[in-house]
Amino acid sequence: MNPNESAAQSADTLVLSQQVQMVRAVIATNLNGISHPESLIQPRPAGNCLNWVIGHLLCTYDKVLPLLGEEPVYAGKLQELYDRGTPALSDASPALPLDELLRGLNMASERVQAGLRRLSPARLAEPAPFSPTNNPRETVGTLLATLLFHQAYHAGQTGLLRRLAGKQGAIA
Repeated sequence: MNPNESAAQSADTLVLSQQVQMVRAVIATNLNGISHPESLIQPRPAGNCLNWVIGHLLCTYDKVLPLLGEEPVYAGKLQELYDRGTPALSDASPALPLDELLRGLNMASERVQAGLRRLSPARLAEPAPFSPTNNPRETVGTLLATLLFHQAYHAGQTGLLRRLAGKQGAIA
């Protein structure tokens, strides 16, 4: 981000942007040294594997990118495998390679940040086109705050799933 963009950005979008950066850093740290086969290890008795969590985060960003004036990375192609409520990946064959998901997630993170740099306080206060929490007063700003809480929640899961893959914790 260049200094002129930073100066023009509102305090709200700067906070949201920092959250995007932190989520990205946590995921990069937790996925360091994880192979594609390790990303498919299923937690027991239930839950989703690391591959699904990363695909889900990308799928979620893709849904909000148009709201920020940005193009989705996969344009809905991930939803059948990685959207909320989809079945656990019990067969590795439909899963996208972990490195491809990570590249896509990094691109989506960059696009989210680019969109945030352009958001005005007035746009943040506008009604949101949808609400994952069924909030009738959802605004673009509250939707983005909910989205980034969601992303951070799942980023935290990557630390546990890393340990299930037999790796030491990566964040002290």
